[in-house]
Amino acid sequence: MSTDLTDSRLQSFNPATLELIGSVPEMTEGEVRQAVQRARKTFPSWSALPFHERADQMLAVRDVLMDRARDVGLRISKETGKPLADALVSEVFTSADLIGYYAKHGGRILSDKRVPTGILKTKKAYKTYEPLGVVGIISPWNYPFSLTFSPLVTALFAGNTVVLKGSEFTPLVSEMIAELFAEANVHPGILEVVTGGPATGGYLVSSGLQKIVFTGSTATGKKVMAAAAETLTPVVMELGGKDPMIVCEDADLDRAANAAVWGAFTNCGQVCTSVERVYVTEPVYEEFVEKVVERASEIRIGYEEGGSQFDVGSMTRPQQLATVEEHVADALDKGATVLAGGERRDDLGGHFYEPTVLVGVNHDMKVMSEETFGPLLPIMKVKDEAEAVRMANETRYGLASSVWTTSKSRAHRLVKEINAGGVVINDCLAHFGMPSLPFGGTKESGIGRTHGEEGLLEFVQVKAVLEDRFGPKTELFWYPVPPWLASGLVTAMRLMYRRGLKNKLFPPRR
Repeated sequence: MSTDLTDSRLQSFNPATLELIGSVPEMTEGEVRQAVQRARKTFPSWSALPFHERADQMLAVRDVLMDRARDVGLRISKETGKPLADALVSEVFTSADLIGYYAKHGGRILSDKRVPTGILKTKKAYKTYEPLGVVGIISPWNYPFSLTFSPLVTALFAGNTVVLKGSEFTPLVSEMIAELFAEANVHPGILEVVTGGPATGGYLVSSGLQKIVFTGSTATGKKVMAAAAETLTPVVMELGGKDPMIVCEDADLDRAANAAVWGAFTNCGQVCTSVERVYVTEPVYEEFVEKVVERASEIRIGYEEGGSQFDVGSMTRPQQLATVEEHVADALDKGATVLAGGERRDDLGGHFYEPTVLVGVNHDMKVMSEETFGPLLPIMKVKDEAEAVRMANETRYGLASSVWTTSKSRAHRLVKEINAGGVVINDCLAHFGMPSLPFGGTKESGIGRTHGEEGLLEFVQVKAVLEDRFGPKTELFWYPVPPWLASGLVTAMRLMYRRGLKNKLFPPRR
């Protein structure tokens, strides 16, 4: 991506071939605010629709998505450098499945809920859920479709309208999302797409939104949150990760090794939930490393438009490629060893880096402490699972993790000990694709959740409703206050709430 200052357009390049594939406008602050105003004008009519009508329109979008699945996958592939199969599985399929989940369960999640009234037996209490208004979404470049589509359709299911600002590195995917909605003939104005770089994102954040969803780096997320604080705009943030994998001595090593290789190198490692560091207990360390190196050495790296002869494509941004090289150099300087990969592949024509396995690593190295977001798999030997958990939690991040053991009791114990928003047992990364599970992080990995009931409830405000059932002329506590009220309250509260007193005054019959 580059900015053409002569006509204020962003140019988009295929990172695997460096071919120019299109451009979009660099929108001004006025254009962004106009988009927000259009979305605000549409909100009352969209939010007034019954849930089943909104769901039907989202299913119409899914129908168009299925009709154009290959076209969408190719657009994603060309703008990110990932293989077509990767784009279809991790972006198109997961997005379609999410729509189905909310279409089926969203009405129940958003229905009014009765709650207990406690001592106030003359009352009826319930909570109701109402849409927020205009939601702003700022989405990333690594999964420009699924990480956009997820909050987008969720916000729309809840009755909000959306202004979307996709990444300046993948703007053509954002335009295709707008095309899908237009082809589905949905309620006009529920989605507005604005294009541009960081300045455009800044305009959107300050435009008077009711909520902001940001997916990206922790550093940028902090800036977005600070800007949102100026207007007390609530945020949902899915940020960085340094996700650990713990391999116990009783793990299925073949499955664990296959998963480590896929979890570290899928999408060239540009995944917030990538396997970014592996802790292997000493008894199985050598065997596990041997299996990983064997599988990593067989990975096919390259790019073929619409083809399937390669497993891993290019990196999307040259800046990220530089980070990978920096982390490898730092690790080697501090005593690590490369067992597979370790080289930039300029001969392939784009931003390629070999899937790389490192051993002899420790927490003094950037590859074990900072988010790499690239095709690196550092493996560290630990004494036992207790040390593995301690090392796994030794990070400012807390997005995802995985544990590998054939013991259910051990697995469930480790789940409770790991500080992360998600833990996967004997698998990795897969929980994002489970629409019923909430997705998000702890610590500096984010705020709030997407997916699941929690994800849908992020896009509504809860209203408390208390209704009088009988309608007497006055209440006990209203004026004039009865002279016996204070002493009567003391006695009543003791009877109701003081443990043991009720049994002393009114012993149970034997």
